[in-house]
Amino acid sequence: MVEISPLRPWDRVKWEALARGYKAFYETVVPDAGYEETWQRLINGGELYGIAARLDGEVVGIAHYLFHANVWSAGACYLQDLFVDEAARGRGAARALIEQVADAARERGVPRLYWHTRQDNAQARALYDKIARHRGFICYDVVLDGPQN
Repeated sequence: MVEISPLRPWDRVKWEALARGYKAFYETVVPDAGYEETWQRLINGGELYGIAARLDGEVVGIAHYLFHANVWSAGACYLQDLFVDEAARGRGAARALIEQVADAARERGVPRLYWHTRQDNAQARALYDKIARHRGFICYDVVLDGPQN
């Protein structure tokens, strides 16, 4: 059975392995110091949240999310990162992570949870199509000065 919990200080090594896997999948380079900085931001609380999916006590998946204002509603929850170890896929970890984020959004009173994925991410989209609605939007990015995360 999949258990979901906040990231804990002793999850650091496994979290970084999964975070690096996520960034490699999206072909994004993050300097080593960037992982430490992100870990500290997640662990120290504040505006960023990190959770872990555990199977038999072992961290097999992670999700990062945040809340933000919305012009037309009471706010929104953005699921920025979701990654499950390849060996644990298909066992419910990704769905459980999304459900936990949705619960957090409901508790916060925001009416919308959303996320992005690559168009060719067929394995993830098979799950997403079962639990969410693709509204047909296309995302554009303007890269400004600084790291491309």
